[in-house]
Formats: sequence, C-alpha cells, structure tokens
Amino acid sequence: MICKSDAYTYNVYHIMKAFFPSEEIKVRTEEEASHYLMVRLPDGADNADGKAGKKPQDTGWITIGEEQAAEAAGDNGDEDEERQLKYCIDTCLYHELEKRTGRSLAWGILTGVRPTKIAMQKSEEGWDREKFVPWFQREFLVSREKAELSFAIAKRERELLGQLDCENGYSLYVGIPFCPSVCTYCSFSSGALADWKDRVWDYLDALQKELTFIGEISAGKKLNTIYIGGGTPTTLTAEQLECLLNCIDGHFTREYLLEYTVEAGRPDSITEEKLKVLKKHGITRISINPQSMQQKTLDIIGRRHRVEEIAKAYWLARKMGFHNINMDLIAGLPGEDSADMADTLKQIGALAPDSLTVHSLAIKRAAKMEFKDLESDAGETSRVMSDMISLAEDAAHRMGMSPYYLYRQKNIAGNFENVGYAKKGKAGIYNILIMEEKQTIIAAGAGASTKIVLKEPVPMPGSRKGKMTHLLRSENVKDVAQYIERIDEMIGRKRKL
Repeated sequence: MICKSDAYTYNVYHIMKAFFPSEEIKVRTEEEASHYLMVRLPDGADNADGKAGKKPQDTGWITIGEEQAAEAAGDNGDEDEERQLKYCIDTCLYHELEKRTGRSLAWGILTGVRPTKIAMQKSEEGWDREKFVPWFQREFLVSREKAELSFAIAKRERELLGQLDCENGYSLYVGIPFCPSVCTYCSFSSGALADWKDRVWDYLDALQKELTFIGEISAGKKLNTIYIGGGTPTTLTAEQLECLLNCIDGHFTREYLLEYTVEAGRPDSITEEKLKVLKKHGITRISINPQSMQQKTLDIIGRRHRVEEIAKAYWLARKMGFHNINMDLIAGLPGEDSADMADTLKQIGALAPDSLTVHSLAIKRAAKMEFKDLESDAGETSRVMSDMISLAEDAAHRMGMSPYYLYRQKNIAGNFENVGYAKKGKAGIYNILIMEEKQTIIAAGAGASTKIVLKEPVPMPGSRKGKMTHLLRSENVKDVAQYIERIDEMIGRKRKL
C-alpha cells in the first residue's frame, strides 16, 4: 500500500488485512504520490469467483484518486473535509476489493472494536430500529444481520446500564497475570506460573499497595462492579487468593456492589479449596472457560487439561453454590470445523451455564500462533466461521440466552466479532462497561488500564489540534518484574490523573 498521507493508513491497512488475513501487508507513505491510495494485490488473491490460488482479474494497481473520492463523497460534502476524505478512500477501496475477490465483509468498512457504541449513541439520540438499521448498512456497508444485532445489543446494554450510577459510581479491575500455561493464541500480558513462581508473593505485595491507594482515593464513590481477571486468577494458591480478597474487603465497601466476578478460567487451576475461598468472600460470578470441548484442539493450543476436567470443575462449582457461571468458546481454532463446534456446543448445552461468550479467533503479534497456521483460503475461513457463529447463536437461544454485549478485535479471523449471551438476570455488567466506556474503571495490576470517564470534555493529552476527550487513561507497565519494582510510579500516575 502506498498512501499519500499517513492519516489514511490505519483504516485501509485493516480493511486490506480483513480481506487478506494471511498476507503480509507493507505500507509506505509518499506525500508526492499521484493518488490518495495505491494498492497492489497479492498474486495469489481470490478471483471474482471466490476461488483461491488464481490471480485476480487485474494484477495491476488499485488506484484511488480525486475523481473516485469525489464520486464517493456524494451528498456528504459538508462534513469535516479530512474525515470525509478518509471515509471516501475506505469505501472506494472496499468496493474494489469486494469486486476483485467476490467476497464481502460482515462488518463492512468498520475497523473499530466497538460497533455497538455507534448503535448506543443513535439510540440515545432517539433513533429506533427502523431508522438505525438501514442507515448503519448504508453508512458502513455492514450486513443487515450485523446491523440488527448491533441495535438489539445496544438496547439491552442501555437497560442494564440503567442500574448503575455512571456519574458517581465506578468499577474496579484487578489483574492477575499468571496462567498454568500460555495458550498459543493468547496475546495478553500474562505468563506461565512456572516462570514467576518465586515472585508471586512480591507481585501480590505490590498489587495490594496499589489497591490500598485506590481504596483511599475512591472513598465516597459508589463501587458498582469488581472484576478479577488475567491471566487466570485461580492460578494463585488458596492462601494467596485469601490474602488478595482480604485486601479488597478491607479497602472497598460493598454497599453499592452489583457484581463481583472472578475468572476461574482454566479448569486445571480450580480446586475445592479455592472455590471455598471465593464463596467465603462473596464472589457472585465466575468464568470456567473451555474454549473448545475437543481434546485434539486443547492439545494444539497448549491448554494442558482434559475435556473431562472442564465438566468436573463446572459441577464442583455448582455443588458449592455458584449460581452465575460463564463459559467462553472460540470459533475458528486450528483444525476445527463446523462439526467440531456443533459437538462442543452440544456438550456445553448439557452443562447449562448461565452465560456464554463466543469469541472469533483473533491472532495478534504477541501470540505464538500465526495466521499461516490456519486455513489460508480467506473465503473458506469466512464461510466456516460464519457457520460456527450461527451454530453458537442458535445454541445460545436454545439455552434461553440473549446477546447482551459485543466487541471486535484487530486481526480477527473472518472479520467477525465476539458476542456475549446470557440468561435473564445473568449478564456480566462489567463486560458492557469495558465496551461502552460509560463509567470510570480503575484498574490495578501489571498491564492494567485505568479509564476515567469525565462529565465534561477536556483537551486530549498530547493532541496538537485541540481535540477534546471525555476519557482519560493511565496504563500500568505490562512486565511483572517492572510492575513490582515501579509500583510507586504506577501509583503516582493514578495520583496525577
């Protein structure tokens, strides 16, 4: 890709990546270029019949210049000029790639991770479904199915967020960056426990210092949700969990608490002793995440446990009185087809969890897995992913669940999405908050990101163009050793914010 300005590169890169996920895409900027955008397709691109391995109809350059951009602008010439130009370039490129490959993308030209945020804004402005859906399809070239889904989820999110005090309330995130082993698809700032076993107590000491500070500065605010994630928090021993939860109990009031979640995550980290500790401290919601119920897949992705252990951990949690259990699945894992997903969903249905989160596989640079490890035919990948997602949606409905939150990730297989389904009264409120950014989330731990939601906009930090923002951020360092050694600096960042 050759762009006339680096202002165009972000969106067009991700649109290209969605059409050609397994290709390396090289980008350069040439201000003196004769066109806004020039793109050369890979020689092995799908042809117009959707068959891989043949050259596209035209192996020359796709060029987008002033004439094409002006034509795409249509009646929107009164909008911000730079923003409109980017939009025109995106739509021109999308239509050309759609023609060349014979494929379309379910989410059209949307490259952001929060499509429901657009639906939420329009809903708050008084738009109904009949007005929103065709506009969303036309404006962003999304499918009708995804437009309908976005509006339905935004409506449910508004109902759930109505329970919160978004102005005077806040949520607390606590990060535990350790796992029994690191899954090949994972890009989180977490590591295998064996690599850090001698420093876990040091980490907890630093974490408790940060939590103590947060508790002090948050006094007088209403704590609505607590989410302990990772990593896998239950990688900690029962004694370490007890220590952490005692710290939280000692510095935060539960007067306004609506939800207290701990990601139990990996079944090989769950024991009766640890579940007793969670129950003792009033945790109301846990996740036990299979990702797949196919043993061959678990072995490939580095999850060192048996399928039977998933069911065992689940029934143990039920026996001990946990009445809100979430389970995560990933569509598109290597070697899996629609039949594997159908079998996994059948086994999950027999367990009957209270909520189900269905992720589309996303592979980022920090992960061990690469797109080349998957099906190289983008068209076939998209078809299989679509089947898997439809199967999951049908299974969730059979289990009495409705979709309640949605988000997307960069480099997601098939350009699809992640959707959370839940039974009535079992939706994860924190999951909505992290997507819609309606309430302040104060985060502790390595790699944790604090987001302060403001009532009035302020100048965006570092912006040279006077841009305004309602959201301020404070990032903790990701490396565990650095977090331990620099904990006073992390606290200082929060103090300043």
